[in-house]
Amino acid sequence: MTTPIRLAKRLAELVPCSRREAELYIAGGWVSVDGQVVEEPQFMVSQQKVELHPKAKPTPIEPVTILFNQPVNADFTAQMVCADNQTADDHSGIRTLKQHFFRLVPCLPLEINASGLLVHTQDFRVERKLKDDAAHIEQEYVVEIEGELLPDGLKLLNHGLSYNGKVLPAIKVSWQNETRLRFALKGVQPGQIAHMCKSVGLQVRTMKRLRIGRVSMAKLPEGQWRYLSGYERF
Repeated sequence: MTTPIRLAKRLAELVPCSRREAELYIAGGWVSVDGQVVEEPQFMVSQQKVELHPKAKPTPIEPVTILFNQPVNADFTAQMVCADNQTADDHSGIRTLKQHFFRLVPCLPLEINASGLLVHTQDFRVERKLKDDAAHIEQEYVVEIEGELLPDGLKLLNHGLSYNGKVLPAIKVSWQNETRLRFALKGVQPGQIAHMCKSVGLQVRTMKRLRIGRVSMAKLPEGQWRYLSGYERF
């Protein structure tokens, strides 16, 4: 019987190519073993049929950014982002690879009990943008409320309230319907929206983030994710 060897070594012998190029082919999802794509260079093979896709390129995997619609009352876990719950409406053109689900960094986390748009990235440029410019990037929330709004309450929500001892800057608050308010604000702090609502006689029932900067969830279903497309910018 043939002694098992690493897939990268077998591919390097078959193509032929360097071991590094073989690893890039494999990690890039271009190599199949007995008809099944294998993305681990260390995968052991013996007499199986190893094939390289005719359009394969030995290029490093580009870092990706993932947009996830977090459900209500759910804490994000890495298992929530996998090939099984990628939305069918992902039009980014990015080929889904296992490497895309490793070393994802959360950016602008949702506060407790909030739902909606979450951003996880491998791209240090996106991470730095959302961290360094957090105070200047507008976020949009839809907040379901209950209670009786104080006179001039909507005016106060737009400008005139304080939080943590500081006067809040002017923001945009409007009615979406009879029980929901739309907030568009920059530099939002944990607990700020609930405090603002309480200050005008309202209680928050649910809170969903719809947009960060110029990137929105659009039609992304709850509990599903998509890639950030190359043309999208926060």
